Amino acid sequence: MKFSLPAFRILIFLFLCLPFIAVQAQEHKKDTPDSIRISLLTCASGEEIYSLFGHTAIRYENHTRGIDAVFNYGIFNFNAPNFILRFALGETDYQLGVNSYERFAAEYHYLERDVWQQELNLTPQEKERLIALLEENYRPENRVYRYNFFYDNCATRPRDLIEKSIDGSLQYADNMTDTNTGTSFRDLLHKYSEGHPWSRFGMDLCMGSRADEIINRRLMMFVPFYVQDYFNQARIVNKDGQARPLVLNEEKIIMTGSEEAEQPSDGFTPMQAALLLFILTAAATIYGIRRKKTLWGIDLALFFAAGTAGCILAFLALFSQHPAVSPNYLLFVFHPLHLFCLPCMLNRVRKRKRSRYMLANFIVLTLFILLWLVIPQRFPLAVLPLALCLLIRSASNLILTYDKK
Repeated sequence: MKFSLPAFRILIFLFLCLPFIAVQAQEHKKDTPDSIRISLLTCASGEEIYSLFGHTAIRYENHTRGIDAVFNYGIFNFNAPNFILRFALGETDYQLGVNSYERFAAEYHYLERDVWQQELNLTPQEKERLIALLEENYRPENRVYRYNFFYDNCATRPRDLIEKSIDGSLQYADNMTDTNTGTSFRDLLHKYSEGHPWSRFGMDLCMGSRADEIINRRLMMFVPFYVQDYFNQARIVNKDGQARPLVLNEEKIIMTGSEEAEQPSDGFTPMQAALLLFILTAAATIYGIRRKKTLWGIDLALFFAAGTAGCILAFLALFSQHPAVSPNYLLFVFHPLHLFCLPCMLNRVRKRKRSRYMLANFIVLTLFILLWLVIPQRFPLAVLPLALCLLIRSASNLILTYDKK
């Protein structure tokens, strides 16, 4: 076969251009919608108190570039200086972290926590916008944020970024701002602390009356599982009024075979421990009254513990930035005066003199118990035996000093 000179030149030109054409084809492939997938990851509850409510992250896959990364807004350093104090004050700093999906999956397999993936139905432009927002958030000067458990956490941050990246509006199936849910922050704390009675008891002590106010559905999305559920029913409505589902599909991508702990844990519950303490205190008090002994050591232990708890609750109510810890009506039972007035009160009790502090405490606790159901705050039932312990010790002082007269 013979080639003419023009045909030969054309073949040479095509041969030289092949690398450039391949590069252009590769670049074009990078921009195809199928090469990028963005998903919302929802992780099952863990055993630690900070993982009881699950976790949310964003997965970014770029098959052309070999990228499979997870953006995680739940990174914190428990060993950071003054972590406990800053957490109590509501000044905890979390940050955005990025890991490979392989490492993320290995961690959750190890923790035996299942993970669900919801592929988001975004346009190429929306995907680019979301990736740009994530990259901007990951800049060193932006990645750290002030964490708030109810309003700004690992679940609300991904939700807000996804909403911001959408060209149009995100419409949920329900009215997200209507407070007809019949659900409060405390209800959700109880729901996801099932099987962890001591964690629930501690949260109940710290949460004030504002935790019992009914919240709307959007506020409920501080729990990752609510973000997952509401995203499944949400639609993207573009500027032309055309609607499409936010979620293309959902699948469980990490299955550990373990079930979430929903049964009460073994061992003493707070209620059982409080009842046992009440029985022992009541028996000792009856013995002391009959033998006309003050048993002031019991008062020392009980009022010291109640005063210490009161200092913690008062600190949270007065200084913490957490939005739901104040006002806290448990301060009528556990308050710092138990601690501050303890020396004077014990001095009078030991000398079998009537203590005005014990009289005042008896009146306040009696009113608290009588008004239990009308006080605008839900108290853990275990508080009742604890309040009765303080009440009967105050009554013991009044009875012994009355008999002396």
